[in-house]
Amino acid sequence: MKKTQGTVYLVGAGPGDPQLMTLRGRALIEKADCLVYDALASNAMLAWAKPGCPKIYVGKRAGQHAMPQAEINHLLVQCAAKYDCTVRLKGGDPYVFGRGGEEGAALYEAGVPFQVVPGISSAIAGPAYAGIPVTHRAHNTQFTVFTGHEDANRTESALDIPGIAAARGTKIMLMGMSRLRETMQALIQAGQVATEPAAAIQWAATGRQRKVFATVETLADAVEKNGLGAPAVVVIGAVVQEADKLDWYGRLPLAGQRIVVTRTREQAGALSSSLEALGADVMELPTIRIVPPSDRKDFAAAVVDSPHYDWLIFSSPNGVKRFFEAFYSVYEDIRELGGARIAAVGPGTAAELKKHGLMVDVMPQKAVAEELIAEFDRKGDEFGGVANVTMLWVHGEQGRDVIYKELMKRQAIVDECIAYNTVPETEDPTGARERLSAEGADLITFTSSSTVHHFMAMGIALPETCKVVSIGPVTSATLREYGISPVAEAPHHNIPSLVETIAALGCKG
Repeated sequence: MKKTQGTVYLVGAGPGDPQLMTLRGRALIEKADCLVYDALASNAMLAWAKPGCPKIYVGKRAGQHAMPQAEINHLLVQCAAKYDCTVRLKGGDPYVFGRGGEEGAALYEAGVPFQVVPGISSAIAGPAYAGIPVTHRAHNTQFTVFTGHEDANRTESALDIPGIAAARGTKIMLMGMSRLRETMQALIQAGQVATEPAAAIQWAATGRQRKVFATVETLADAVEKNGLGAPAVVVIGAVVQEADKLDWYGRLPLAGQRIVVTRTREQAGALSSSLEALGADVMELPTIRIVPPSDRKDFAAAVVDSPHYDWLIFSSPNGVKRFFEAFYSVYEDIRELGGARIAAVGPGTAAELKKHGLMVDVMPQKAVAEELIAEFDRKGDEFGGVANVTMLWVHGEQGRDVIYKELMKRQAIVDECIAYNTVPETEDPTGARERLSAEGADLITFTSSSTVHHFMAMGIALPETCKVVSIGPVTSATLREYGISPVAEAPHHNIPSLVETIAALGCKG
């Protein structure tokens, strides 16, 4: 029976890097029945939500509000009446200039139970990702945090400019880029040392991070010259000088590199997170989507009959996932699969099979259908050849038919199990297509021929200086059909190898 009143969780999303989300925060997102999120919440975090979870955007950025605060408060009350678990995902920490206190008060007044999950504030993480410690024994023993963005309804500023100017130690300003020049001038007039080191960090703790170093007097000019804007953190103090030694993030191999990931939305995470960990600014632009096969009845029948085959052949990780989703809806135990031998096209497919406790009997070093056939030929004597052997080939609807034709030539008895279909991705909730067209990219990755075909169908022109990297020879061949020559190809045709290849390119500049 549905509870009469659900609980709202005010969760801090942290400064930008999804890996800085707290364990409790992630667990609540995964559990959420409804997700209400801000502009500064990472897209990767939205992907943690369970299928079917409604996601409501209420972000505010550069004066553009998707929803006024009063309406957000009302929305949260409404969500609590409808859902057991509503997660209100807020950038940084809910109570550090995040208006979480207002939302909590509104929930209290409405009799709605709520909890707060603190997040890492950009006031600390932003400087840290720019190599600036907010405290340092050689420079200071305290720091002050203030906001440059105040309530528009106030007739007078509530900022204690003289107090801030007189404060010792590091000074950190959040949400003040629109009035940066005025604030710096006001601080100087109140006694702030004009030559004190200062820095501005835009999109802190993300691959889009940019920063400038100057003084209090010259910071506004430096920001305008370099085109920095909101969201940004401003730091004032001698600790800024430590950035030359402590800028660990800027020394990552892919720092400042904008990389496009074209995998399906559900598969992009592993590649994106690996690239982000190396400092890349990842744009997820899924070109394909995996859907059930056209003939679900035939697929279901093939899965039911699968224990009766001598061999099961899997062409891709997607095939493995879809096959076993269906298998466990019919059978309760993996042992019911019987004694079939297993073949896989490539280590990525083998790794997916291993999740089910299955090791492969045949797998080529190169993830290519032709290599799988060659491997069958090389190892044929070990298992008595393939003539008159029953085989179930699990693959996608639009896959090449090399495996079927070649095994049939060798007198195997081959049935097909079409486990999924690949269709164009029509949604672009993050605005990646527009961003790619407007800002360009340094590198774009392709992980299958399907991603190539559907990317080209989008009609997006590749930026002139954009490099292209392929996961393997089949994908590379498809790229060349469109007149695109990849600058590199992953030697082992899997995601870890693709990441290593990209990192090597980044190190070469």
